[in-house]
Amino acid sequence: MTGAPKKPSVGDRQDKGGDVQAMFADIAPRYDLLNRVLSLGVDRGWRREAVREALAFAPARVLDVATGTADFALELKRRAPDSEVIGSDFVPQMLDIGRTKAAARHLDIVLEEGDALNLPYPDGSFDSVTCAFGFRNFADYALGLSEFWRVLAPGGRAVILEFPPPRAGLFGSLFRFYFQHVLPRIGGLVSGNADAYTYLPESVLAFPTPDRLAGLMRATGFRTRYRLLTFGIAAIHVGDKT
Repeated sequence: MTGAPKKPSVGDRQDKGGDVQAMFADIAPRYDLLNRVLSLGVDRGWRREAVREALAFAPARVLDVATGTADFALELKRRAPDSEVIGSDFVPQMLDIGRTKAAARHLDIVLEEGDALNLPYPDGSFDSVTCAFGFRNFADYALGLSEFWRVLAPGGRAVILEFPPPRAGLFGSLFRFYFQHVLPRIGGLVSGNADAYTYLPESVLAFPTPDRLAGLMRATGFRTRYRLLTFGIAAIHVGDKT
């Protein structure tokens, strides 16, 4: 009998792909419930804002990278029924749940296995590329951004929705306490995998600040802007390929 998967390393340029894959496979059945409980439903509003940015120029083809159980891909399709939406992830168990949700909602999206650092699509294939709460799990942020750039057509847009490290100040301190002490307890109880919800706050604390992520996007070639949501708990980064 095997135990829970090994907790992945956090931060950039880490050999963590296999551990991340195993961890999310383990928590896949309870992943959506935990997202709602742990964010008090606020994540839905964040996704709506990011979807609006991704669909601003009526893209014909959209790729959602690290799509997980496809919440973001389904919202893209719901808001843009005429767009072709493809979700890519390297955790088959997550994709299976996403396919069930898509069928139940009668939304026609394509969900495919794929590595975010080596996307299985030709250059210039998409008008928009999105990634919601998956980018911090990448083993190499610069390589991930270069893949976004590669598969985007000229004039295309990349949108990243992610948790930045909590900012200084009272609210940031409260959120840091919640993330480090409350969230792991609730997540561990509901999912049965305490390490997964210890990894979450650790991965957020190790993630680049919004300014630094914007700098990485500019270094890739994107014209970049970002904005903070809900007192800085989440951030939307937008990168346009000119």
